[in-house]
Amino acid sequence: MTATSNPAARNHAPSRRAPQPGELAWFRDAVPYIAAHRGRTMVIALAGEAAQAPEFPALMRDIAKLNALGIRVVLVYGARPQIEARMSERGLTPAYANGLRVTDGAALEAVLDAVGRLRLQIEGLLSRSLGQPGTGNARLRVASGNFVTARPLGVRDGVDFHYTGEVRGVDTTALAALLDREQVALVSPLGYSPTGEVFNLSGEDVATQVAIALNADKLIFLTEAGVLRDPEHGVLDQLTVPAAQKLLETATDLPQELANHLKSALDACRQREIRVHLIDRRDDGGLLTELFTRLGIGTLVSREPLERLRPATLDDVGGIHALLEPLEAEGILVHRAREHLELEIDRFQVLEADGLIIGTAALYPFEADAAEIACLALHADYRGSGRGDRLLQAMEHLAQEQGIRRVFVLTTRTAQWFQERGYTPGKVDDLPVSRQTRYNQARNSRVFTRTLTDA
Repeated sequence: MTATSNPAARNHAPSRRAPQPGELAWFRDAVPYIAAHRGRTMVIALAGEAAQAPEFPALMRDIAKLNALGIRVVLVYGARPQIEARMSERGLTPAYANGLRVTDGAALEAVLDAVGRLRLQIEGLLSRSLGQPGTGNARLRVASGNFVTARPLGVRDGVDFHYTGEVRGVDTTALAALLDREQVALVSPLGYSPTGEVFNLSGEDVATQVAIALNADKLIFLTEAGVLRDPEHGVLDQLTVPAAQKLLETATDLPQELANHLKSALDACRQREIRVHLIDRRDDGGLLTELFTRLGIGTLVSREPLERLRPATLDDVGGIHALLEPLEAEGILVHRAREHLELEIDRFQVLEADGLIIGTAALYPFEADAAEIACLALHADYRGSGRGDRLLQAMEHLAQEQGIRRVFVLTTRTAQWFQERGYTPGKVDDLPVSRQTRYNQARNSRVFTRTLTDA
């Protein structure tokens, strides 16, 4: 008799439940991001305070999950509170100048002790993170080493920083080899000189320089000071380089940690095409939410705007189809098969965010200098934020470039929206003759037109 045929065994089996709708929706929305991030290099930076928090093991499990999903992870850690504790045990008084620790010989011993202990703690947590029920024999491998060469800060403004240093170089060959073997690369805030000296470095500087040297796709700061907020206290979800620079110059109440992160973000974005994320470390699952949901939870700093409007290509057919399908199911849009979309893909424009299609519209020219604007659609998460206007205006501008004087739309649900944007009610007889012959009487769509010379 097998275990599954034993009634007693079945009675002791854990109860099961069907996934809830919200759980399935989250997973379905995450799948495109999982595919997009696979094989990408991400440098994640966290402060030593994170390791003292009760939720630190959960954060390590989330980082382990990134590795399991095929993301190339470099984890850089700071150790300021751990160093303070080791110095206190030794009766040493910390000394700072310009926000940097002055590391004399005695302080360096405390630094080495604290950084080494924290490395072991992180390695232990990451090593057991995949050893959870349901993960089988999956094992995460963590590797650390002397990846960073450093030079001393020397004497600045009359202060001798002794063994406090700055990044001189990064061994990208060694790091890339570890990542190619699907290992998590663990990088400490220590650097080594060619003569064998050890220097205490800023974890932030290490993370930034490692990301730049590796030409990483993302640099992620897990912050202790919360997230960037606008004047209405909403989260600033995106900043371009000019906007981030302006915020640094004008904000009067910006916490020093966030100011430092912004400076690092500007450095990374200006030197490389790196996208920098600032995420509140205290948000449970914040790292996963930022990377695998459309709206995220933190602030993204990038050289170019996250969203761009561009002509569609055949590679976009799947994204456009997924965007239109729910609206077709509701009867808002006419059904278009994938084959239909492929044949007419040159009629479409797409609004892209972080590599995913969040909006689309199409322009179909007809005789008599007229064109139909069709398939105007946005993902539900992005409606009500002016993106629909951006799509509509883009299609009108495209029509003008083609010498078209009049555009029209057919709609069953959004008549008021178009009227608010200057479209006037019309009749089927107002349509070009070739479009009249294709009018679907069963849908009974309303006709709205606009003369572009009046725009």
